[in-house]
Amino acid sequence: MNEAVVGLDIGDVRIGVAVSDQLRLIANPVDVITRVGWGPDTKKILAVCERYHTSIVVSGLPLNMDGSEGFQAKKVKDLCAQLEKKGLTVYYQDERLTTVTAEDALLESGMHRAERKTHVDKVAAAVILQTWLDEQKMKERNAQ
Repeated sequence: MNEAVVGLDIGDVRIGVAVSDQLRLIANPVDVITRVGWGPDTKKILAVCERYHTSIVVSGLPLNMDGSEGFQAKKVKDLCAQLEKKGLTVYYQDERLTTVTAEDALLESGMHRAERKTHVDKVAAAVILQTWLDEQKMKERNAQ
């Protein structure tokens, strides 16, 4: 398990990107990809995975507040299907309220509004990834 994991917060305009350390303890926000289309978006995500020597991706899944999948979840799964066709392994993490959590964290850090707008997507990706990492550690502990 010495492979980093890439986390994604996929939106209509931007994709926030985070990456874990190789021990999968900490998620770090690293980049924001401006959406162009499936082909270019897929290539950019593949390049990130190559840079961090991983084939594992955790994508936020935008569920409705009742837990059901809606139109946005379908769009995320459609892009992730393209990633899987390119050989990546994709896991999904419920992302309800992660953008709110990311905004709150950036507000608490004293970041100005304009700066928050450029960072919120990658911080949301880090929140999604960190939640997934923590859940995996909990599952490992419970299995022992």
